[in-house]
Amino acid sequence: MEMKKFLLAYALSLTLLLGSAESFDFTEKDLSSEDSLWELYERWRSHHTVTRSIDEKLKRFNVFKHNVMHVHNTNKMDKPYKLKLNNFADMTNEEFVSTYAGSRIDHHRRFHETPSGKEKGTFMYENVKNVPDSVDWREKGAVTPVKNQGPCGSCWAFTTVVAVEGINQIKTQKLVSLSEQELIDCDVEKNQGCMGGLMEYAYIYIKNKGGITTEQNYPYKASKGTCDTLKANDKAVSIDGFEKIPVNDEDALLKAAANQPVAVGIEAGGYDFQFYKEGVYNGPCGTRLNHGVGLVGYGVTNDGTKYWIIKNSWGEKWGEKGFIRMQRGVPQKEGICGITMLASYPIKNSTTNPTGSSSYYPIDEL
Repeated sequence: MEMKKFLLAYALSLTLLLGSAESFDFTEKDLSSEDSLWELYERWRSHHTVTRSIDEKLKRFNVFKHNVMHVHNTNKMDKPYKLKLNNFADMTNEEFVSTYAGSRIDHHRRFHETPSGKEKGTFMYENVKNVPDSVDWREKGAVTPVKNQGPCGSCWAFTTVVAVEGINQIKTQKLVSLSEQELIDCDVEKNQGCMGGLMEYAYIYIKNKGGITTEQNYPYKASKGTCDTLKANDKAVSIDGFEKIPVNDEDALLKAAANQPVAVGIEAGGYDFQFYKEGVYNGPCGTRLNHGVGLVGYGVTNDGTKYWIIKNSWGEKWGEKGFIRMQRGVPQKEGICGITMLASYPIKNSTTNPTGSSSYYPIDEL
């Protein structure tokens, strides 16, 4: 019993320590002079373990100063969200967009056109009349921990995986973390690995191949490689197709999100988006889709603000431990940041998956 108490106390203290280590705060005093700003930059670099050469530090310091003032000034405004100096704080917005929101979703959508779903014009949730006031698929056990795509334009693969992991858990009651790397290496007919792609084509690849393998079996490398067919053929989760959600229709998106996690495209290149910390985001953004994310629920704040729950793929240091709440019920038909323009979900009819897979390890059994 005493040992259990000790372990519980140790675990609690470790949690508190890790929690404090995740935050990086600064005060007006840190902004008072060049010297104090330089000390803040060095403290930020140490906190995020960012290594720079002397020359690079001098150049990055100027970028950092600009970003610090933007975060500071924005947080003094009466906005429903806050910003923070995260691990992107010495990158220009242009660098950030090209590195982390460079999947060119809109380019691929217009260049290839998106494929039709199960049947042209079908939407299985069209006749749903009532949906709950809030749904959080994380609480229902259908969302894996936040992942990190790194400097690779592979968000389309991460977004596809969020949706497939979700419907698989709903149908089988087993949450299995699936392989983005398989999609990057092997789904190459129209998708282009770290150069971007579309979720719809990834669904087609998974369906036609008879399934997708696990992340554990085919781990992520943040770069495109040669398809490992041996690993890819060790299929763990299958789907039966996909459907597209009616374009520019928040009500349709809500009906789908109430029933399963959904893949959506957004414009994620805004300056505020880069440094988002918490709250309901309603900041500046357009409809030039450049990033894919997973819509894993929705809700309403105490003051009545409606929001979507979005799972991103930039690691847990960004946003609300890797998630962002984005305002819903906005006037524009495209939704916040174009969220209603390119939304889809996989279809899975069976409660079983390919048999004989040696890599089928549900998260709750590890």
